[in-house]
Amino acid sequence: MNYKKLGNTDIDVSTICLGTMTWGEQNTQEEAFEQMDYALDQGVNFWDTAEIYAIPPKKNTYGKTEVIIGNWFEKTKKRNDIILASKVAGPMKEYVRGGGNNYGEKKITEALDGSLKRLKTDYIDLYQLHWPERKTNFFGSFGYDHKEDDNEWTAFEEILGSLKKFIDQGKIRHIGISNETAWGLSKFLELSNQKNLPRVLSVQNPYSLLNRSYEVGLAEISVREKSGLLAYSPLAFGYLTGKYRNGQLPDHSRMKLFKDFTRYQNENGQKAVEEYYKIAKDNNIDLTQMCLKFIEIQPFVTSVIIGATTMEQLKTNIESVNLKLSNEIIKEINEVQKKYPNPCP
Repeated sequence: MNYKKLGNTDIDVSTICLGTMTWGEQNTQEEAFEQMDYALDQGVNFWDTAEIYAIPPKKNTYGKTEVIIGNWFEKTKKRNDIILASKVAGPMKEYVRGGGNNYGEKKITEALDGSLKRLKTDYIDLYQLHWPERKTNFFGSFGYDHKEDDNEWTAFEEILGSLKKFIDQGKIRHIGISNETAWGLSKFLELSNQKNLPRVLSVQNPYSLLNRSYEVGLAEISVREKSGLLAYSPLAFGYLTGKYRNGQLPDHSRMKLFKDFTRYQNENGQKAVEEYYKIAKDNNIDLTQMCLKFIEIQPFVTSVIIGATTMEQLKTNIESVNLKLSNEIIKEINEVQKKYPNPCP
């Protein structure tokens, strides 16, 4: 396994992060336990979850993933072997604390205490804001439609103040953000410096060979400020494994089960997948591992969040750290990006 520092700390996190959002929906607790056992044995010490998991979010699966992880901690007594990340939801449906904004002190305290109870732990290593309260362009939306009267969101300084209290209480160690913009990250960092408030160590945003938009703007801040990317959806919901090529829809696959996930279903995206498939085949390497390795080696990336529903997938994903990409392969990958730039943002 390979490791990088988490932000400006001395914490070494594996460059493969174990994603957990299928546990409690597509995966049973027994299957999740097997994944956790195997991942830790392979040196994966960085795990990511969220209060609203399993995905897709529903009232009857809210918190299930954290419960499963907490049960594993209780059984194995290995909590201290793991760098654990979780998230508080942004504005959400009524079943999450009555709906609406969630980053005010009262609600974020309730969220954190709930996560700690489900996870059966006294602390979370990296506590993240899952998505912004303000209206901005995240979750793949194009453009930015500014509204002067959009001020009904918790001030960044207030959020950081609440998070500082949790750090002082020992409930969390560090903070991160998710589905954020360059402006959002820069404002958090600015306030941290000015007000001696907790510093954002990571940004969990989508990044894959079908969506390299993070490279514009955010990549520079990540490198210069040591607020690295935790890349989610690195295989584009499985499209970059090649399993959906030629119109295939395998049983038990996410696209077969949850047809609402349409962000990767467009013509240029499919054409790009074919090009990447050809590069992997011509170089006799695994397509999945090629796509993951390209992300891992980017200087602005701290860790690649993988999600697997089978042990075979998990083993393939983790093994990607041992792949070497030649300069020629990297050049070929970049040529496809030029031909089909960010086809699935």
